[in-house]
Amino acid sequence: MSGNDHNIHDFDITLICEYFSSMDRQGPGSQEATQKALSFIGDMHEGSRIADLGCGTGGQTMVLAQNTPGNIIAIDLFPGFIDKLNDNAQKLNLQSRVKGIIGSMDKLDFQLKELDLIWCEGAIYNIGFEKGMNYWNKFLKKGGYVAVTEASWFIEEQPKEIFDFWNEAYPEIDTIPNKIAQMQKAGDVVIASFILPETCWINNFFVPGIRAQKIFLDKYKGNKSAEEFVKYEKHGAELYNKYKEYYGYVFYIGKKI
Repeated sequence: MSGNDHNIHDFDITLICEYFSSMDRQGPGSQEATQKALSFIGDMHEGSRIADLGCGTGGQTMVLAQNTPGNIIAIDLFPGFIDKLNDNAQKLNLQSRVKGIIGSMDKLDFQLKELDLIWCEGAIYNIGFEKGMNYWNKFLKKGGYVAVTEASWFIEEQPKEIFDFWNEAYPEIDTIPNKIAQMQKAGDVVIASFILPETCWINNFFVPGIRAQKIFLDKYKGNKSAEEFVKYEKHGAELYNKYKEYYGYVFYIGKKI
């Protein structure tokens, strides 16, 4: 079987998390993109409450902590990610303001209108963009912010190969104007959106992925499911290089009205 015989939902979540645990980022992104998104957000102070949902191992969490004075709760389902995040916070002496906890983005244990900022890079697809916007908005204070990256089409029409790949993996992928409309409908004023540059995919995701694949296959030698997952990841990289003018990740930053 080749990588395009599968979609992401065919693989065991524990296996997926194990694969990504050796990477600093579990999706396309960069320190510069995180800082750029943060530049549109004001009013953060020492008492600010920030939630980083689907935080992974915390690549972006540490950037947030180093560029904001608030307190950050970072949430992910996978214990290995949270362990690594908390270790990184300790190494950077950020443990007094950054706490990683095991939890789900669709079952948040916050008070209504408690949070000043909700952050989510490359993970809102787990709950779905529209559902996430509407559910998370309840936990934001009036005037609070939400910042997420989301896979988006850059133009209305796409070649069948890439259209089929993404609609198998994530049927909610849509155009930038439609994503902005969903944020507005959820009760947020969209104050900025920008496309993540190609380097966020290649330098910070696909290239580190090559090393992750070696580590993963060495550990799971002979495991057919592991081998098929690596084929799937390689296929995704090939499709991005072929069709990157049609889609990518977009940062969307909103403010609750």
